Amino acid sequence: MTLVNNPGDWGHIYAPLEHAHWHGCTPTDLVFPFFLFIMGVSVVYAMQTKKADVANQGSLIWKTIRRTLIIFGLGIFMAIFLNWNFATVRIPGVLQRIAVVYLICSIMFIKTGYRAQILVLGLVLITYHLLMTKVPVPDFGPANLAPETNLGAWLDRTLLGTAHLWNQSRTWDPEGILSTLPSIGTGLLGLLTGTWVKRNDINNKTKINAMLGMGFLLTAFGFLWNLGFPINKSLWTSSYVLFSGGLAILCFTTCYWLIDVQGYKRFTKPFLVYGVNAIFVYVISGLMARGMNRWQVDYNGGRTSLSTALYESFFTPYFSPLNASLAWALSYVLIWLIVLWAMYNKGILVKI
Repeated sequence: MTLVNNPGDWGHIYAPLEHAHWHGCTPTDLVFPFFLFIMGVSVVYAMQTKKADVANQGSLIWKTIRRTLIIFGLGIFMAIFLNWNFATVRIPGVLQRIAVVYLICSIMFIKTGYRAQILVLGLVLITYHLLMTKVPVPDFGPANLAPETNLGAWLDRTLLGTAHLWNQSRTWDPEGILSTLPSIGTGLLGLLTGTWVKRNDINNKTKINAMLGMGFLLTAFGFLWNLGFPINKSLWTSSYVLFSGGLAILCFTTCYWLIDVQGYKRFTKPFLVYGVNAIFVYVISGLMARGMNRWQVDYNGGRTSLSTALYESFFTPYFSPLNASLAWALSYVLIWLIVLWAMYNKGILVKI
């Protein structure tokens, strides 16, 4: 998302680096669910041993709540940074959704087993489908999946008011309240996958074959469900949960086989240094980008933002519009890679 969120020119972006306009899915639309999925896997690795002692469970839950509040607070801080207007601050957001999914999935992992998690996953996806496709929308009539008139958009406006929604619409929010419900399902898929991989009574071949089969099955079910409930990242539809979750399992299984089983690890260092400080770089890179867009400097006889001055000086003269925009984004990613690499080598991990 550091790459996707920081093009040199929002008017010139390669199609795979854009979100789908509404229904449908691009590679960019897979980033968020992949993160929630791997977060679910990580919860298993972080908590499985500790939760075995019932006496530790209360402490685990309090630590989970504390971390949830910090992540949610960082999301609010990113939304208000350099605006400082609480009357119009966006309340939903990426980090806010991560916080909620982390909280629910962690407590479920601590207090329930995989059977209950599978049951909740199914109930969440079916319930959300019925809510979005069967429940009439107050003031608008029959259930629908249009951006401004679906049930989720109505609920966001009713509970949060238009001032606290996504500023590019103010009538609906891609991380809204109701669509957070199925996103919990994405995290649960990660929990279930992590629990499967951590089993000691099953060999790697069986684990890999089962995950490959489940990945293909979920992806196929997502395609089929798409016929009646379209794949849509902004609505986080049930079909999108299965489709993106199936692809996440396939990607995870490939990495597990290649890195953990076959032992190919040399190429992983750049991903590792980004991954161990993922929330940190997401927040800091986002704040810096906003600061560069706000910082006014003298340029070509006038005043413009620092980012515009740098972009027009070092990128637009040497590339086509699309490639200049991409080169700026890649440069931003590489700069942060250098910073994170140095932090990693010094053992600096920003824990939340």
